Amino acid sequence: MLRIVSLNLNGIRSAVRKGVLPWIVDQQADFICLQELKAQDADLTDEMRRPEGYEGYFHYADKKGYSGVGIYTRHQPNKVIEGLGVPEIDAEGRYLELVYDRLAVISLYLPSGSSGDHRQAAKFEFMEHFYGHLAELARRGCEVVLCGDWNIAHHEIDLKNWKGNLKNSGFLPEERAWLTKVISELGWVDVYRSLYPTAEGEAYTWWSNRGQAWAKNVGWRIDYQIATPGIAATAQRASVYKDERFSDHAPLTVEYDAVL
Repeated sequence: MLRIVSLNLNGIRSAVRKGVLPWIVDQQADFICLQELKAQDADLTDEMRRPEGYEGYFHYADKKGYSGVGIYTRHQPNKVIEGLGVPEIDAEGRYLELVYDRLAVISLYLPSGSSGDHRQAAKFEFMEHFYGHLAELARRGCEVVLCGDWNIAHHEIDLKNWKGNLKNSGFLPEERAWLTKVISELGWVDVYRSLYPTAEGEAYTWWSNRGQAWAKNVGWRIDYQIATPGIAATAQRASVYKDERFSDHAPLTVEYDAVL
């Protein structure tokens, strides 16, 4: 059984102050994929780099206090791939891949376009390039689990206030159509949704810090585990952990009846 967790930390140092490291150790997961480190290597303590039982791998953004992804794992990879080979994308620390004999595990932080038109344009550029990369991954021949904050709610069921967000980044028609193509044309599987096709409020993974969104469960499902069909078919259960809050996102855990 493979246990894989995805969590946007909204700052690793902040999440550590809120108790995320003991929780991570308790998970006994094979992989914990992290997004939005908001830190560089010099900012991390030894415990942040290597929680008990884990080895950490990281891809930092050039800009201090911004973006960055990581993966904690109990399994030494054959290969570690940092970035997509596009300088303007890789400078933001958005992609990290651990490669094994029969499996690749990826932590992804897709850009948000909510801060302005220039960032929405950057998001669309990322999506255009990443679609081609997803096509290559699908053709690679090994199984892939791609975890992360995709910053897109796919369907109306994936956010509380969908009518009020039809013109907002994260629920734009172009973004949703792109994710539909990833699934329908490239064959990737949205693992949580495949297990729980009608889940609504319990599926949300992010809540705005405004307007008592958490208290009222006015959330969005924007954190995913997207997988190749073979390993996706082995998924046994998935859950969103809400008993503690380490971030404005909640951890998404999936258990697969699979081995490395």
